[in-house]
Amino acid sequence: MPVYEYYCPAAKTAIEVEHSITESFETWGELCRRAGTDPGDTPADSPVEKLLFASGIATPKTNADLKNLGFTKLVKRDTGVYENVTATGGESRYMNAGDSSTLPDIKRKISD
Repeated sequence: MPVYEYYCPAAKTAIEVEHSITESFETWGELCRRAGTDPGDTPADSPVEKLLFASGIATPKTNADLKNLGFTKLVKRDTGVYENVTATGGESRYMNAGDSSTLPDIKRKISD
């Protein structure tokens, strides 16, 4: 679920709350109930406003990180030729279009 930040001018406080995109909060009391916090001395009917903020930033992973996490990364090297830069064990380092013996061993990497 997404995290939203709300600000209450009366309380001079911002609170982050996790909720679905279809929900919204109009008052400090509603917001505090959802966040599980004490409204304090601020009146429960005080209005709140949803703030805009930057979403989480994804950092790039190295090929080694992807390999350790069980991902397969293919890099195009030529027409119909891809290099499996995360190849493990007996996997082919290069994948050629039309040659199924060079495909990554997905069954070995995916498990329940």
